Amino acid sequence: MRVILMTGKGGVGKTSVAAATGMRCAELGYRTLVLSTDPAHSLADSFDMELGHEPKQIRPQLWGAELDALLELEGNWGSVKRYITQVLQARGLEAVQAEELAILPGMDEIFGLVRMKRHYDEGDFDVLIIDSAPTGTALRLLSLPEVGGWYMRRFYKPFQNISVALRPLVEPLFKPIAGFSLPDKEVMDAPYEFYEQIEALEKVLTDNTQTSVRLITNPEKMVIKESLRAHAYLSLYNVSTDLVVANRIIPEEVTDIFFQRWKENQKQYRQEIHDNFHPLPVREVPLFPQEMCGIKALERLKEILYKDDDPAQVFYKENTIRVVQENNQYSLELYLPGVPKNQIQLSKSGDELNIRIGNHRRNLVLPQALAALQPDRAKMEEDYLKIRFSEKGKI
Repeated sequence: MRVILMTGKGGVGKTSVAAATGMRCAELGYRTLVLSTDPAHSLADSFDMELGHEPKQIRPQLWGAELDALLELEGNWGSVKRYITQVLQARGLEAVQAEELAILPGMDEIFGLVRMKRHYDEGDFDVLIIDSAPTGTALRLLSLPEVGGWYMRRFYKPFQNISVALRPLVEPLFKPIAGFSLPDKEVMDAPYEFYEQIEALEKVLTDNTQTSVRLITNPEKMVIKESLRAHAYLSLYNVSTDLVVANRIIPEEVTDIFFQRWKENQKQYRQEIHDNFHPLPVREVPLFPQEMCGIKALERLKEILYKDDDPAQVFYKENTIRVVQENNQYSLELYLPGVPKNQIQLSKSGDELNIRIGNHRRNLVLPQALAALQPDRAKMEEDYLKIRFSEKGKI
């Protein structure tokens, strides 16, 4: 299955691009599902039709769905939720309050990943397009397998085994005092089973032959910075980006004096998008005179975005940024094919690494692990600029 994740800052047009991409894939004969995991669902508005939790056919070969986090939670976490509710009620909380507090923050986002994995395993579709949550939320989810695995293997699994063994002995004494039962095997198994699903999903997300992220951005300063930060973090988790979509560019035929300053600024920011994301391909989409709602509007967007191309192809396979940790030292590796080292100048300001190549400048927003360090040394090797970081730095 081909998996394409659309992400970017809130309001940049992720949903419209996801819907148009799905329409083009279906047009080419792929069985395609566009799944919205963003809590602020707008996929139904984009297609201008009602959508629910389960896939609904929109047109031949195309289905759409909007994740209902509560339904996913009940199916994957129901036993745990009921147990937490029982514990909270025993401590004096009202039933409604206990029900609400039993749903941990961020669970809706996590179940978006679980739903994605289920569709991947079932194999009912050729292409799965994820209209994901805004960038910051989506990127936090990428750390779940690694962080969760550390806790699960070192703490949870041993505790689970001990708890199951001791429950028959301790339960008769525990319940009269505490007012609730110890967790049974179903409750204890659920978190580990859930973790195993997330861990399996990591292998899918990091396989750049079948999974790609497409960054949607606008030619605006704050949006570009957010997109650069997203690209760096995606690379940190070894998730491949294969395309950047620069959306809402004011067309040349707009000559109204009110938009003149906007057009001048956009010209500068459009060049920054091409320079800063090089060598990733960038596709530009104009600002349309109407909302992107309904099949007719999406058809127009689809034609401009892809023309005769196949959106299911991998547009770019090389990881343009890699973060490597060896012997407690970090290195940042940038893919700069054909660039000699003597043309490269480096400097760092705050959490940004400034890279000048001839007349071109690239600003790279660093992951947190590198932002507190300084560039120490750099070398070109196999088309990658490899920059080592240390606390003091030399560059």
